[in-house]
Amino acid sequence: MRTIVETLGVVVEEARLDFLENGLFVRVVDPSHVAMIKMEVDSAAFDTWEVDETKLGLEMKKLKDMLSLAGPTDMVDLTYNDGTGTATLNIGRIDRNIRPLDNSTLNPPNVPTLDLPCGVTISGAELAQALRASKQVGDLVTLSLDEKCFAVNVKAIDEVHVEFSEEDLVAMDCTEPAKSQYSLSYLIPLAKVFQTIENVNVRFGENFPLKLTFDFAEGAGSVEYYLAPRVENDY
Repeated sequence: MRTIVETLGVVVEEARLDFLENGLFVRVVDPSHVAMIKMEVDSAAFDTWEVDETKLGLEMKKLKDMLSLAGPTDMVDLTYNDGTGTATLNIGRIDRNIRPLDNSTLNPPNVPTLDLPCGVTISGAELAQALRASKQVGDLVTLSLDEKCFAVNVKAIDEVHVEFSEEDLVAMDCTEPAKSQYSLSYLIPLAKVFQTIENVNVRFGENFPLKLTFDFAEGAGSVEYYLAPRVENDY
């Protein structure tokens, strides 16, 4: 549950969670339409799943505040009463009743189909470390890939350069060399999520959007994260 809320909270403050027969489905885009998330969590990821198909608009901060009270092994129980229109989040002895948002104000985006030419699969912890190091010297990070290595670079007054050879990566797919720049303001919040993720697939191209894909909950949950590139004429 913490992974779900923290990941969605990277992009939005409010999200419509679609509880379907076989699992949870969420699509969100940030207000400036720079970043987007598609998340699917199979019902197998949950201890119990008793659902009549329901779409709930919820504020991520309220969920995050409640989860901050939970220990790593505490169960989180979310129920919705259609009669009262109230969602209840339970952790141990604590019940918090939440009034869902108006779904008509929450419009999930259409997720693009992108053919991105370059990709690597990398340890989540190592990617998180490279992003945090990059943020120490600047706000824009350059990702590059050729047949020899994947590099993370920021050049401002100081410079940070992190390089991964093919042997350092889980997998590498490079049909043509590519380099593209992205805002760390959108990537740094993901670093906390990546710390608990075994592997992250990174795909991009020359001034193409960035696509990050990862699984959680032993593969029952999957996330696709899209981020628009920053190009020279953005300024």
